[in-house]
Amino acid sequence: MKQQRVLAAFVLFLSVCRDLCSSQTYVLNDKEGLGRVFDGIGGLSGGGATSRLLVNYAEPYRSQVLDYLFKPNFGASLHILKVEIGGDAQTTDGTEPSHMHYENDENYFRGYEWWLMKEAKKRNPNITLIGLPWAFPGWVGHGKNWPYDFPDITAAYVVNWIIGAKQYHDLDIEYVGIWNERSFDSKYIKVLRNTLDKVGLSDVGIIAADGDWSIANSVIVDPYLNDAVNVIGAHYPGTNTVMDALKTQKRLWSSEDYSTFNDEVGGGCWARILNQNYVNGLMTATISWNLVASYYEELPFGRDGLMTAEEPWSGNYVVESPIWITAHTTQFAQPGWTYLQTVGHLAQGGSYVALTDGKGNLTVVIETMTHSHSVCIRPPLPPFNVTSQNATFQLKGSFASIKELQVWRSQFNFKTKKPSFFEKLTPVKLSDGSFSLNLAEDEVYTLTTITTGQKGSYPDPPPSARFPKVYKDDFNVRNPPFSEAPDFADQTGVFEYYVNLTDPGPHVFTLRQVLTERPVTWAADSDQTISVIGDYQWQNLTVTCDVFMERVKTGGVFIAARVDKGGQSIRSAKGVFYWVFADGTYKVTNDLAGQTVLAEGQSGTQAYGWHTLSLTVNGQYASGLLNGYPLWKKAVVLTPKNGWAAIGTHSYELAQFDNFAIEAEQ
Repeated sequence: MKQQRVLAAFVLFLSVCRDLCSSQTYVLNDKEGLGRVFDGIGGLSGGGATSRLLVNYAEPYRSQVLDYLFKPNFGASLHILKVEIGGDAQTTDGTEPSHMHYENDENYFRGYEWWLMKEAKKRNPNITLIGLPWAFPGWVGHGKNWPYDFPDITAAYVVNWIIGAKQYHDLDIEYVGIWNERSFDSKYIKVLRNTLDKVGLSDVGIIAADGDWSIANSVIVDPYLNDAVNVIGAHYPGTNTVMDALKTQKRLWSSEDYSTFNDEVGGGCWARILNQNYVNGLMTATISWNLVASYYEELPFGRDGLMTAEEPWSGNYVVESPIWITAHTTQFAQPGWTYLQTVGHLAQGGSYVALTDGKGNLTVVIETMTHSHSVCIRPPLPPFNVTSQNATFQLKGSFASIKELQVWRSQFNFKTKKPSFFEKLTPVKLSDGSFSLNLAEDEVYTLTTITTGQKGSYPDPPPSARFPKVYKDDFNVRNPPFSEAPDFADQTGVFEYYVNLTDPGPHVFTLRQVLTERPVTWAADSDQTISVIGDYQWQNLTVTCDVFMERVKTGGVFIAARVDKGGQSIRSAKGVFYWVFADGTYKVTNDLAGQTVLAEGQSGTQAYGWHTLSLTVNGQYASGLLNGYPLWKKAVVLTPKNGWAAIGTHSYELAQFDNFAIEAEQ
């Protein structure tokens, strides 16, 4: 009996040991040929206004953020920067200005994407630049909310942006997209290809269609479309591709991915998809939406960037885990390297990829992210299990003679909540071309022949602080470095610095809303224009601004407090909105749409004259001054309890703003 018990215990030990003691072996070999060429890892600025607050950071903090993103062998060391081709419309977290507001207008210095591309290029001259429109100025659609009825006009508009990038900023755009996450039009894609070729831009590749994989079938059946499209780009593919996409034999990219809150689970999501987009889907580039979370956090998808820089007023920024997860690949493999065919899943869960430069260098990236610690925002993640395991890697073919590999490790340590990211360990010595690792759950390893990796660092930035409670901007900037005033986040319409040459008085330098027609939209833009600013938690405050209407009779402008929504929800924004109109009336409403009226009456306001508006909200009451005199008081405001300050116009109309000031309760 005792013998049987001992035997049973031994059998049990063997079965446990088989799972834990034994080591699964994975061969890394280039003898049978290689896999696909690696195109890089990138970040996306725009779609929309995701880098809005970054430009207002003081030095040295702004440059430090840029170094963490783009500087080789320092932080994320990104290979790709994709930007929105601004279309004057709301595209998630705000509007980005177009290079052509009107048909006869061209200006290649609006917004901040030109600046961002130049800063990226300054740090990494080899970075790949991509442009993609989300929306288009209204004139492109000729009165319809659709950009494809006049494909030659839309193509010329996009190609102008590419030419302008080179002519004014010496930036070479390598790829251009169609229309973000909206219908593609085969005729338009062919017209765009033809337009590019005609002006000598045959080197600019077309990515299509920045949505699902459905364009693959069209590419297969249409040889002219096949010739026009260089890369098939899908969004949030869940690491999987489809058979039609593989049949095209084209490069496959996850041309927008991640979009996940950048805590440690977000870092885990990013680690898993960076490997598995290739292991499962043969995608050779992955681009994060977004590059850096530089927009008010209460806007949609707050902090869904590789790092966070949302406080230009304090200088505070946070280098989040996705930066170091990116470095595990980007610092040790470059575009033009090639994946080995020997990539795959680990026996107890997780994945590994291997890449080579074809000159003897090898980089292996391993991740063991568990399900609950690597969930991305979309699509839903099917269940899977990961447990700790011992893995042996056997190097064969041209790698058999490698004697030593550098080792970099990230441990998420969810249980202790003490993560360690991108730590350099002792190099591993190979015996007979093999090495073994004890892999715990939720780890990322890089093993590489590349010796230039570095965990860059700067002294801690200033501590986090709320938006200043007393704030003033007179817009008196003779040569502004950017077209938009600091901290204002346009949510519909475009507000730009303006030199008012017709006014020799105190209002020469103003902020002007410049759109005069509704754009070809991507989201549900409001019928009014609006730019928000300040601290979303503000409750009691006074907002003051000089206003100047430029539309006779039907014009109207407002200042506002407690604005509770932005981004794609801007149409349903509530708050306290104090309007004056060019027909001599005023109105106070509880909503941007102007449906819930709290007070109204005569104001004597008119176009082409300056008026000073002042709005005070305190508890449940609001009151307003016009030119220093009470116009209305004690309007009852039950909700919302808090929100941003704002300025805006009644419609898509020209109007100017000056001497903007906020005083919030201390």
